[in-house]
Amino acid sequence: MSASSLVIPMMSFAARPLAGEAKVPGDKSISHRALMFGALAIGRSTIEGLLEGEDVLRTAEAMRRLGALVTRQEDGRWILHGRGVGGLAEPEDVLDMGNAGTGARLLMGLVASHPFTAVFTGDASLRSRPMRRIVEPLSRIGAGFVGRSGGRLPLAVIGTASPIPLTYELPMPSAQVKSAVLLAGLNTPGITTVIERQATRDHTELMLRSFGAQVDVETLSGGGRAISVTGQPELTGCSIKVPADPSSAAFPVVAALLVDGSHIVVTSVGTNPLRSGLYQTLLEMGADITVANARIEGGEPVADLVVRASALSGVDVPPERAPTMIDEYPILAVAAAFARGTTRMGGLAELRVKESDRLAAVAGGLAACGVRVEIDGDDLIVHGDGGPAEGGATIAVNLDHRIGMSFLVMGMAARRPVGIDDASAIATSFPGFAGLMNGLGAKIEKI
Repeated sequence: MSASSLVIPMMSFAARPLAGEAKVPGDKSISHRALMFGALAIGRSTIEGLLEGEDVLRTAEAMRRLGALVTRQEDGRWILHGRGVGGLAEPEDVLDMGNAGTGARLLMGLVASHPFTAVFTGDASLRSRPMRRIVEPLSRIGAGFVGRSGGRLPLAVIGTASPIPLTYELPMPSAQVKSAVLLAGLNTPGITTVIERQATRDHTELMLRSFGAQVDVETLSGGGRAISVTGQPELTGCSIKVPADPSSAAFPVVAALLVDGSHIVVTSVGTNPLRSGLYQTLLEMGADITVANARIEGGEPVADLVVRASALSGVDVPPERAPTMIDEYPILAVAAAFARGTTRMGGLAELRVKESDRLAAVAGGLAACGVRVEIDGDDLIVHGDGGPAEGGATIAVNLDHRIGMSFLVMGMAARRPVGIDDASAIATSFPGFAGLMNGLGAKIEKI
């Protein structure tokens, strides 16, 4: 049964001081890519620490349907025997990606330069999300698309036998669109280039190099980057160690900041600077977060985060920081609700096309919990008074895992409990969330 087929209401009550050590699940972005690149490599690849949430498991199944041998060992390691670049097979059935937006968009890029047709679908949330921003650049490569209005799923990707390399400038920052174009370029002769005016997470570039691809990155004037991949390389299987997901770590980190007397350690968290915007912002707000045991694992920077309860102050979060923390704005907004003063988060247009319209969902949920909040264009403005938020509401999460977890964190520190109407989608990125948080001192219960 999929995570979204069973409704699971939950309620979060005032927590005792959070204490202890926590290891959150593996990074979702890296997990998706490790499965895809292992399926394209020649030979055997081994993945340790793979996120075994529903989103990533959908990608694993999709790679099997595309011809790769993907198995899970009893010790938790995943083993892949790939097909080689250009060697994916036409799937015999529809690729059901569930709620996995990253998986769906990157896979569309991957198959666009293969000479076969693949049909993508997903759950109600994914089927409502626009894919036109993926369709547009992949059409220039030569792929065809047949789908619903706005390029929404179900969507057939008609891959091309003669892909054309292109140079594509992203109209807005998006690691998913960048990665989809680069992955299409893997099976395209010549050089495919993506230009981004604001740097986005670079897991695709780092991991492709680990597998043997030639990826060149040029820094442009004004801080942008041009990322180029040379097509038709021979990728070689390798070993990948997936760090703990900084987006998932955000939930116990913020909870510990907000619940008086808390002191926790979150271990082995990915600290890639293109994913660290939330932590930079929390430090600016006065958070007591110490980075310990910094190291490199699998080509990615990793560290332990030591977190103590803190009095936070409102800040202005610049729009150019958005690409480094786009998934963390819901939990940042909860932190802002407990801070003293106003927090303004700028440039959040991307939040309108996530699992839900996160901008509207966050604002509506905060208002229901007694927080003064405004939306000004693509900016979210939260007015905190330095004390606990009122709480007392039940939030409709619309199959959005991050909205659900954010408001459960809010309930840990609010004056009154906070509920969510359905926690089922949380399994897409953070299986065991409630158990982990309760182990630290939270009180989250099914209702």
